[in-house]
This record gives sequence, structure tokens and C-alpha cells, in this order.
Amino acid sequence: MHPLKFTVAFLGALSLTTSSPISQLNNPEQERQIRDLLSTKPVYKDLPPLKAFPSDSERTIKAGEIPKYVIEYAPLVFLYSEERYMPYNIEKYVQNFKPTWRNGTTINIDGKDPEDPDYKTQKLHLRDLEKLPNSTPDEMVFLTSLQDFDKDPEFITGKHNIPNYYTGEIKDAPAVLIVTDKGNGWVDAYWFYFYSFNLGPFVMGFGPFGDHVGDWEHSLVRFYKGEPVVVWMSAHGGGGAYFYKHMEKESLEKTGVGFSNGKQPVIFSARGTHANYPSTGQHGHDLPYAILSDFTDRGGLWNPALNYLAYTHTPEDGIELKVIQANGSHPFREQEYGDWLYYDGAWGDPKLDPADERQHWSPFEWKYIDGPTGPLTKNLVRLSPCQRAKWWNFWSGCNVRRYIQYGEGMFDQEGNNSCGSLYKNIESPWIRKIVQILTWHGWGCFITDLFYG
Repeated sequence: MHPLKFTVAFLGALSLTTSSPISQLNNPEQERQIRDLLSTKPVYKDLPPLKAFPSDSERTIKAGEIPKYVIEYAPLVFLYSEERYMPYNIEKYVQNFKPTWRNGTTINIDGKDPEDPDYKTQKLHLRDLEKLPNSTPDEMVFLTSLQDFDKDPEFITGKHNIPNYYTGEIKDAPAVLIVTDKGNGWVDAYWFYFYSFNLGPFVMGFGPFGDHVGDWEHSLVRFYKGEPVVVWMSAHGGGGAYFYKHMEKESLEKTGVGFSNGKQPVIFSARGTHANYPSTGQHGHDLPYAILSDFTDRGGLWNPALNYLAYTHTPEDGIELKVIQANGSHPFREQEYGDWLYYDGAWGDPKLDPADERQHWSPFEWKYIDGPTGPLTKNLVRLSPCQRAKWWNFWSGCNVRRYIQYGEGMFDQEGNNSCGSLYKNIESPWIRKIVQILTWHGWGCFITDLFYG
């Protein structure tokens, strides 16, 4: 739809709420209309509903089964060209840590052999994660580094994990695939990408802040009867959802590279933070006027489908955390690694004490904060494509965009579909002026785009 028509439609919807906002709290009909406007439910109106806990008769796939189409449509990830912190192997990663409580007390690992050279340090193996105690709201389990992570050791940088130029494979950094059955023909494929370190952003010369050891990012490809419908990608606790058919798609297989004619949706991993976006350039987030931004470009192209661990997630009777090992790219590796996915603690060090010389404060955040939690804490049973709504998203909407949201910037921007594009295509200065007034000099387009995409 033309941007101007979007604006008119949105202004029409706003007319529903011209009375006092307080009065809308008790107006179910207007509440419903606003909720429908801000959600993507109409997109699926002719399709059967998704189910967080489908019954046996509603299920689409068997436990432990990875459909072929999930691999065919696996996302490709462009890493940033000057990325310092690359994807890493979780099996090797945990060997550089010991389990502790927040106060630094070491947690003894059940069954560890006193003759094991790792016994004194309680150095971890991946299978040990399933033996650790559960975290609670009052007490979190952490993986605490055995050496100074601030000096960028190899297990932090993963500097050798550069994608193969021809195939996109990273041999020493498997991705993690978790396939969840949403019933009635719907299947969600979650691809998790692990990096050993998150380098936080700078704001107005301050920073970096929000650094943390360990970094889990993920994307979701939602299928209906084997066809991809929606792609969602994580970014800073939120993320963006897009219709698959409108995303950039390429092909990167063992036989070589085929650009712009493939099946695999393309996402871009931002410098340092590894937040995911559908385009290159500068991406503002969380603060106005792009004060806080991520940057993406076409660095190494990573094909996670060539090296991945595979699992199915089959919640039953309200139990969300039932995971079945499947066979990924390397058969039986999942069985060798055990039930590490059930570890619900942090995948890195706790927030450093202010007295630690490595810790610094900026006007926005401490430099080093808690490490992140793992894949099973990412709301895999969600019906909305979005993992969760951010604090400012008071309507809890999840907008599936109809076109790619392009990044900004002088050098890496590859497109523009804002009001500016509309204005420059109107030759008559008088008509252009009228359109600018009707769209509030771009604000109408911005608001419409926010809700409609």
C-alpha cells in the first residue's frame, strides 16, 4: 500500500480514540479495534491457529524429527567485516569457566572425580551443566572465567572462527537449532548463535557499556505446512519480524555461492553486540535520534546449516522445557553433549564489583554486566513471532513488517523506503509541499511505519 494511504488509514484508526484515554479502558469494542490494528492477527485470519501446547492430534512433526525444509530455509548470517568477537564452540567455551554463585563461591559438581586434574578448579565440561543447581529469582548460577577475560584471550575472541569463503561453514562454532511444533501445520525453527563476548555500544563518547561474557542471539523462521512465512531476529532483548517473501534471500551451499536467487533468508550481525538486522548500515535502537546505534555490513557470510546441533522442543501438559535430542550436521554429537540445554544459569561472569579496576561507570550503564541465560529461557512456546515486548511497547504489539527496514549511514546504507523516498519522487514542488504537510513532514510516515511496517 502507498505510504500516504497508510497514513490516512492510521489517522482514521486514531479517530477511534478522540475521547479521553481513561474512557477507553472500559470500551471493549474500541480496545479490540486498536488491538487488531497493532497486531498481525489479520495476516493469519484464513489459517488455523497456532498452539503453544498442541495435542497429539494437532501436532505436525514427531519428537526428534528435523524436517528437511527447516535446513533448506536456514538463515545466512553476514558477520561484521571488522568484528572482534566471533562465533564460538560452546563445548570449548565452558572449559574456561567454573560454576559459582554471584558472591564468587564455587559450586561443587556432583560426580566429579577427585583424581580429575580439573577437580580443584571445578573446570567444566559441557555435560557438567546438567548437574548444576537450578537458578532462582534470588540466586543465579554463573559461569566464572578462570582467566582474565578483559585481556581478550582466544576463548573470548574466537578470532580463528572465520566463515569459509566458499561454503560459509565455521567448523569450530556449531549453531544450535531447536524446532518447536506449534500445531495445525505450524512449525517454529529457532536458530541460536553463540558468541563468547558482547562488546557494548558507545553513546556520545561514553562507553563501551553493557559488555558481558557470553552472548546468545537467535532468529526464528516460522513455517506453515513446510513454507516459510515469517522471520524474526533478536536485538537487545527485543527484535524485528519480517515476512519471508520480502526479505533478501541467497543460496550458500557446498557447491558454491548463488546470490539473490536462493531460499535462505539473510540477516546481518551487528558489530560487537551481534544484534540481528535485515539490512546493512546504521540501526538506531532504544534511544531517540539514533544516539544509540548498531552497525552492520557484508563481512564474512556464515551458513549455520552446515554445522549445528539439533533438538526438538515438545511441550506437554504445560511443561515447557521438554527437549529431545535430534541429529544435526554431525550425527550423535547431541548425545555426546548431554542435557546441557537444561542449564538455566548465566553463560558468563556476574556483573563486576564497582571496586574492580576493570569496571567503569558511564551515565547509561556499567561497563561489565551479568552474562546472559541460554536458549530455553527465550520463550520458545510463544505464539507471537516476537520473544517479548520492550518496555516502551505498552501495547505489546509484534509488527511483522511488509518490507525491509533499511539501515542508515553514509557508506553502508543500501536502500531507503522512508518518507524521504516519497518526497524526492514527486517532481512538482507544490504537490510535494502538500504531501509533506499531509504526512506531518515525515512524522506521519514514521508513525504509520511503526504500526504497519
